[in-house]
Amino acid sequence: MYRWILLLLLFPAMVNAQSKRVKQKKEKQAHVAKEKANQLLEQNLMQHIKYLASDSLEGRRTGTKGEIAAMNYIVKQYTQMGIEPKGTNGYIQEFDIDEGKKVTDNSFLIVNNDTLILNEDYYPLAFSSNAMLSTNVAIALKEKSHPWFEDVSEALEENKNNPHFDIDEYIKTQAQDVTQKGASALFVYNSSANTDNIFFNKNDKSAVLSIPIIYFKSSTIKKYFEDVTVSKNVALSLTINNNSRKARNVVAYINNNAPTTIIIGAHYDHLGYGEDRNALDALHEVHNGADDNASGTAALIELAKKLKNTPAKNNNYLIINFSAEELGLFGSKYWLDNPTIDITPNYMINMDMVGRYDTAHKLTIGGYGTSPLWNDVFTSVSNKNLIIKFDSSGSGPSDHASFYRAGIPVLFFFTGSHSDYHKTTDDWEKINYSAQKDIINLIYNIVQVTDTKGKLTFTKTKEPQVGKVRFSVSLGVIPDYGYTGTGLRIEGTSPGKIGEKIGLQTGDILLQLGEYKFVDINSYMTALSKFKKGDATKLHIRRGETNMEFDIVF
Repeated sequence: MYRWILLLLLFPAMVNAQSKRVKQKKEKQAHVAKEKANQLLEQNLMQHIKYLASDSLEGRRTGTKGEIAAMNYIVKQYTQMGIEPKGTNGYIQEFDIDEGKKVTDNSFLIVNNDTLILNEDYYPLAFSSNAMLSTNVAIALKEKSHPWFEDVSEALEENKNNPHFDIDEYIKTQAQDVTQKGASALFVYNSSANTDNIFFNKNDKSAVLSIPIIYFKSSTIKKYFEDVTVSKNVALSLTINNNSRKARNVVAYINNNAPTTIIIGAHYDHLGYGEDRNALDALHEVHNGADDNASGTAALIELAKKLKNTPAKNNNYLIINFSAEELGLFGSKYWLDNPTIDITPNYMINMDMVGRYDTAHKLTIGGYGTSPLWNDVFTSVSNKNLIIKFDSSGSGPSDHASFYRAGIPVLFFFTGSHSDYHKTTDDWEKINYSAQKDIINLIYNIVQVTDTKGKLTFTKTKEPQVGKVRFSVSLGVIPDYGYTGTGLRIEGTSPGKIGEKIGLQTGDILLQLGEYKFVDINSYMTALSKFKKGDATKLHIRRGETNMEFDIVF
């Protein structure tokens, strides 16, 4: 009897011990399974990036066979996962990029056996005809079948107070006049200190003239033609083409029949051999772009795999690999203007350069201020392996900015710039795969937490200053990088800045600051650099069909 009583007394303890052992075993099995999953995730990331950043893909420049190979690789991953295609042709959404006019690489200008450097010593005007000539020229000589020179200094002086004077129209008139008199080309220069606003405007749509028009920098004139009576041997070969190329977004969809959709994206294009002049080192060498942005592309593939089987079903998931980000966020803008599926967006997550986390390059999460709910979300999720910095702004130089402009809350994951940025040394061996795995798991946990929070409220945030070059003044406008006309079209203004105060609107096209005209964002920034705080000037814009003028003080 005593033994049975003892057994009865010990039975709960035995059951508890057994339960504890079972629980410990399950926890150990779960830990082992998690470790194996993490190891597999790192292996998969390395496999993706090694391929995407391999020399065989030649830098994945937009529209090239290397980028198409990357596209096909991404499509294969989604196909194997069984994720639904949501492009316009399967997973693919193809679009054209109008690059405007471009001087071909085989063009040249030689003076007395010295080859002049395009854009540094000279440049043609966009309405110039293509031509090839070899002749002797001197500024003082005006002979038939030879190039003639035109100094625009006198015209600039006569019209410096004429707001309607157009230097391009003046040059076109002069070109037509000298053509009738037998000139084979018109060489333009400015011997005065007056600003001439003569550019090669790649977006110029005006008719091409019958002779080539070449603008010489004042330093070139002084070096080669200072003595106006001395003839120089000039050989010119000029070809200007209208360039366009195909770009392709990759779009996949996880349909949970939910009322809202989370958009998760990363761009997969890079610089190729630096042909677009956006590399920071050697041209004509492959730029593999392991961090920028094979890292984000690989992360998106693996995140899509996790979301395919997530228990969080209160949102659908739209997966977009963007093309042409390096050219100006073209892919994300194109999808927003031409959506391949009708959705109610909840929020957007963008991953761009998430592969170089270390103590110096911590994880920055941008867009923290684009919804008041992000604060609640980040109190519920963390990763002890990551040091995180938050940035409230919804803008920035990557594709999330396009969605922020559309009034959608965003998060931007970025491990910072580094010495290999836009260089040939951005290779797969330098990626921190362990930290990248942690970032993916963090994003996955964010998605889980937001699953029960419904549609996130959108909030506008402060705007960072445009571009990497810091100016002493700013208009506080957000450029439309995809605009292919003359001038700078804006997508909006920053709160409290000049642009907002004077009433600039989305779609306005900025044309001139004071005496400085501009034809694109580069010439706009050049014009902006001419001013300092306290300077007063006039801003000229076009709104619709109306030209407008504003008095401003920086």
